[in-house]
Amino acid sequence: MNSARLSLPRLRQLLARARTARLLVVGDVMLDRFVWGRVTRISPEAPVPVLDFERESSMPGGAANVARNLTALGATAEMFGVIGRDSAGHKLRELLEREFVACGGLQESSHRHTSIKTRIIAHQQQVVRVDRETRAELDAKTSRRLLDKVKRRLAHTDAVIMGDYGKGVATQWLLDELRDLCRTRGIWLSLDPKPVNRLNLAGLSLITPNRKEAFELAGLPDGQRGVAPLQDKNLLIVADKLLKELQPALLLITLGDQGMLLCQRGHKPFHIPTVAQEVFDVSGAGDTAIASFTLAIAAGASPIEAAIFSNHAAGVVVGKVGTATVTPEELLASFKREG
Repeated sequence: MNSARLSLPRLRQLLARARTARLLVVGDVMLDRFVWGRVTRISPEAPVPVLDFERESSMPGGAANVARNLTALGATAEMFGVIGRDSAGHKLRELLEREFVACGGLQESSHRHTSIKTRIIAHQQQVVRVDRETRAELDAKTSRRLLDKVKRRLAHTDAVIMGDYGKGVATQWLLDELRDLCRTRGIWLSLDPKPVNRLNLAGLSLITPNRKEAFELAGLPDGQRGVAPLQDKNLLIVADKLLKELQPALLLITLGDQGMLLCQRGHKPFHIPTVAQEVFDVSGAGDTAIASFTLAIAAGASPIEAAIFSNHAAGVVVGKVGTATVTPEELLASFKREG
């Protein structure tokens, strides 16, 4: 692998190239709702806190958050997914269009609810989350219609990201078709996996599991924590197993406060320590990681440059409350702080 460095001039070059990149995002979209308030007392009805409501906000979540992370960094992104014919679906489309995400590939279905995750936030901390969603596998007709829309856009695409959040859109059939289409055309294909979905992930350009997901994908228990990643024998065994069995071009394991581990066949694993100064909320950090890494690759970055780029982007968003994005200016500031 290349030298573990990404200079400011090189970062500026990648950010400039990112403005001409075109990416497609395919997968499970959802609406992230946040109810904000303060807790000053315990309910007399049950031993639970009472939230005094202050405000409510909504943001695109799941694969939709991947798409908005791309446009926040200056790229052109188009969203392909399924929403219900409901107010949450209309709100999600409105929010995406407000953030310059093209929604021509977003299909409405009368048979599904738009997935909604409602987070109750008190004093900047999440108290509880309420999920309302459809998890049934997408029907064949809707899947074919979705794929046809993707096909029509591939001729003008630099990379495709599939976001699997276990809500039924990321089926094996759709993944297989996308993999074949991208391979034939030489288009980069990244996937953020959900092991519960048990998809065959072999032969992708990039897989970005977190530590828990990596162990689940490998079918191995995680009995070792708090060890430096490059000395973590269990983690290294898992990485090697996934590289051999799934044969991705790249494997990026996100490790929370330990940063990221970049793995590639024929190379030693490369550890990138976290640059996060404060961690307020990790929700959506994985979305930022796959979006920024894939965008950097599309802009001409080497794997290590893309990992450093992605690590800084994730480090910025975990310092914000709620599902968040990072701007080019914030990314440049993060690199300047590091020196």
